[in-house]
This record gives sequence, C-alpha cells and structure tokens, in this order.
Amino acid sequence: MEAVAINDQPSTNIPGNEDGPLVAVTFQKNPHQVQKYLEAEPKALGLTQITLGVLQFSMYLGIFSTEYDSVPSVVMLVVGSLFVIIAGSVAIAAQTLHLPTLKACLGMQVVASMASVINLLEIVGMLLRSNTCWEFTFNDTVSQGLCQKVSRGIEHYIAELILINSATLAICVTLAAYCCKVINCCTPTASTPVITINAPPAQQ
Repeated sequence: MEAVAINDQPSTNIPGNEDGPLVAVTFQKNPHQVQKYLEAEPKALGLTQITLGVLQFSMYLGIFSTEYDSVPSVVMLVVGSLFVIIAGSVAIAAQTLHLPTLKACLGMQVVASMASVINLLEIVGMLLRSNTCWEFTFNDTVSQGLCQKVSRGIEHYIAELILINSATLAICVTLAAYCCKVINCCTPTASTPVITINAPPAQQ
C-alpha cells in the first residue's frame, strides 16, 4: 500500500493537527477486481463455445467416416474440439469466482486457443488439398463434372469449418483475457484512491 500526504499549511498552524496531515491519500487494492470476469458474460460465451465444439466434433467425425484425410490429422482435429468443449464447461463453472477455478479456466482457454490455431492450420491445408479431380483421367465428361461438383461441395464444407474454428478461437482468446484480468499472477490488481481528511477539533 502506498500513501501520499498532502498538506496545505504547516501542521503547527493547525490546532489539534499534531497526529498527522490534514489530508491523506492512500491507494488500496480493489476488492471487487474478481467481478470483472462476469463482464465477459462467461455463461453465454461458454455455452457458445460448447455448441461450436460439439459441431466441430460431429463434422470431424464426418471427415473421419469418409476417410477423406489421413487418420492422424482427423484424430488431432477431434482432440482439439474436445479441448474446446472442456474449456467452455470450465468457463461456465468459473462464474463462482473461485480463484482456483478461474486459474483452471485460464489454463484451459490457453490450451483450447492453441488447439484451435493448430486445427485452423490443418483445415486450411485440407482446403488446399481438396481439389483432386485433375489428378485423374476420366473417359467421359460426366465423371469429370461429377467429380468437380463433389470437390466444390467439400470446399464449402471445409470453408464452414474454417469459419467455425475462427469463431471458436476468438471466444477462447476473449475468455482467456478476462480470466487474466482477475488473476494476480497475470496483471497487478487495480488500486483505488482513498482520501482521508483529519478535521481539527471544533473550537470551544
């Protein structure tokens, strides 16, 4: 705690002011700092995070069932979506403003953010590899046209995954920032000024 004393006149000229200065300004830690986490609407963002995570999970399983991409890549995408679902659940639980839960929320949001970045890069790579029709030779134009239609459909599917993953990443970063605001190890606790006036005793 830091204190600053302000005196307009010497204390010897103020009767009954021998104990301290006329005006004292002190800075105290804000006891309601932890309430700032609720400004992020963690319930709404957590539910959105869980919903998008479940949607990603189901879409990745669709890719896995069609064997469109390699198994390790799809497994990595599925695991990343599970991290997002867990992070959303912890964000909702952190509404209790219990400090260990807030720290767990921060850790899970950081992990989910990293998983979302990795998944986003993998999906972009998948989009670049999506058009494979020209690698094959078809005997008729019907087969070539059908392949191109399927390829365009896959491109739209993957583009939707990119959009969902980008939204998930934005939510993870937002919740991580608000968690960091209320944890002392991330940022110093905000101080509020407290002004104390030592009024001299009334003259008899």
